[in-house]
Amino acid sequence: MKNDMDKAAGITLTAGGAVLARMKAIGIDYIFANSGTDFPPIIEGLAEAAAKDIDLPHALVMPHENAAMGMAHGYYLATGKAQAVMAHTNVGLANCAIGAINAATEHVPVVLMSGRTPVMEKGRLGARTVPIGWGQEMRDQGAMVRESAKWEYELKFPEQVPDVVDRAYAIASSVPKGPVYVSLPREVLCEPCPGDAIDGPLRQQPVQIAPPQASVEAAADILAKAKNPVIIAQRGTGTAEAFGRFSDLVDQWGIPVVQYWAIQLAIGTEHPMFAGMDPAPWLKDADAVVVIDCLAPWSPDIHALRDDCKVVQVGQNPLYSRFPGRNFAADISLAGETGDVIMMLADAMDRRQGECSDACEARRSKVAAINADTRKKALGLADSGAVDPMSKGYVSRCLSDAIANRPATVFSELGCPLEPLSLSAHSSWFQEPHSGGLGWSFPAAMGYQLADKDKLVLATMGDGSYMFANPTACHQIAEALELPILILVLNNNEWGAVRQSVTGIYPDGYASKTNEMPLTALKPSPDFTKVAEASRAWVAKAARAEDLPGILRDAIKHIDTHRTHALVEVTIAP
Repeated sequence: MKNDMDKAAGITLTAGGAVLARMKAIGIDYIFANSGTDFPPIIEGLAEAAAKDIDLPHALVMPHENAAMGMAHGYYLATGKAQAVMAHTNVGLANCAIGAINAATEHVPVVLMSGRTPVMEKGRLGARTVPIGWGQEMRDQGAMVRESAKWEYELKFPEQVPDVVDRAYAIASSVPKGPVYVSLPREVLCEPCPGDAIDGPLRQQPVQIAPPQASVEAAADILAKAKNPVIIAQRGTGTAEAFGRFSDLVDQWGIPVVQYWAIQLAIGTEHPMFAGMDPAPWLKDADAVVVIDCLAPWSPDIHALRDDCKVVQVGQNPLYSRFPGRNFAADISLAGETGDVIMMLADAMDRRQGECSDACEARRSKVAAINADTRKKALGLADSGAVDPMSKGYVSRCLSDAIANRPATVFSELGCPLEPLSLSAHSSWFQEPHSGGLGWSFPAAMGYQLADKDKLVLATMGDGSYMFANPTACHQIAEALELPILILVLNNNEWGAVRQSVTGIYPDGYASKTNEMPLTALKPSPDFTKVAEASRAWVAKAARAEDLPGILRDAIKHIDTHRTHALVEVTIAP
């Protein structure tokens, strides 16, 4: 890459080309872009750099901005590297807003950029030329994503390009990570920018943080001395190394791990210390709770802690300071990259091995027995869903069998639930962000597949989530980029999550007693296979439980053989 960047030295580029070249120089691989009338200097910059043999990130055409944000999100989950999204002025930025909310909630770094409608009406290259130049002007364009962005700026002069791009990348990648936003006025992008400042290393390094060792030791003391400790994890362990170390730690000390509303896998579902998804049985007696990267580790309305229970919170931002109301106890907060903090805590626990005596082994045996019974009941419930129409749990069971003994990553968005799956690897499971910006799993799975072309990647979602994903755009991308993902659409003809919320609050209410609950039905259902077929996907329908295992095997065989994407529409019960 250095030789390619050296070619920029001494060359004058347009600012549009310089933005692109600088992003490549600091390690951004892809720009997920939906172009518009503000893009002429960006497109000219791409062509100019190609003519001058300057290396640039891969610029990928995204037919919808929600797909662009989802793919950047998924690519980061696979690689740990922030990517760039470019959108068209205010309207494109508006379509990016949901993805920005999701990324902010999940601490996913994205360098989000959009054009700004030209300021000048005449007399300058890049000035307004069509009526939308007036119609797309805003007093405060950045306000649309300000609550989600860690930092925002508008490029004022072309010579600012290296500094602004570096600052955007560094802040997005600093702990706690998250999206940033830069506005790019068209006139500025049209101006020349010296190329000699485009190459070279990143001049602002991201901020890395770690908890004080004394705090780690204090947390280890609490955990080692606890009689009834429990760990609640939502966003995994951060790294594959920490995943393995964490599994060994909880096994040695006999600590149950609850994955309440899990976003990522923290412990294998067959691990003896995996305590299911419900924290209630464990919290009532707990004298120590370690919370690993949880936005909401339990529900205060239904879960209560003992007065003497100590709580340790771990994560990039353990108190989740972005969110106005979050009042969970934190006797000790350990801030840093989750994987790093877990490794520090594990080292501290190793120094206390002498305290892990016969009582520890007795607790492990007791917890393992309880968890085995919980697991057996969960699998039994899933198996009982092998009726017509089948249950989501049964679909998970069939999916587990279909992907057994091979590397696979499952993205679920109100699709296949985690508990019945048999998963044991880091990065094998991702659920939709807790911000609930739907239409996420399809493009996120494609972003992950873009980073790892050989792995089996699956996107499972409800029928409503599939429609939210702008499926026509997503299927076009999957075909164009040759991304062989498997898509499962679990179709129950309704907003199932909304129904559950209503019945949860009003279990004996009028809505729960109606034949068709208001504002939840999605009838008549489209034929989703036809949408996928429009982009030459392999498709099938599974209406009967007995047919699903064979259909899943056929879909995966197609992907392995032909390397194109596939969709299975599964009829499930309300």
